Amino acid sequence: MNRFPTQKEVARTRTVYPKGTRIVLIAMEDPYTKLKAGDMGTVEYVDDAGQIQMHWDCGSSLALIPGVDSFRKHEN
Repeated sequence: MNRFPTQKEVARTRTVYPKGTRIVLIAMEDPYTKLKAGDMGTVEYVDDAGQIQMHWDCGSSLALIPGVDSFRKHEN
């Protein structure tokens, strides 16, 4: 079972993934999403639960959950 992140962990996630950061999806635990490995998106914000709210290039807005989903920053 996943635990709720501390305020310090949320603050760190906000520092590492600020608005505008480009993300590449590696894998996602959601069995109902149409997102797939290699999809790219842009960080909108990190919410108080530590989830990374996204705007995916394909039009999806599904959030990333650090520690559950696998992703990386896109290096220009």
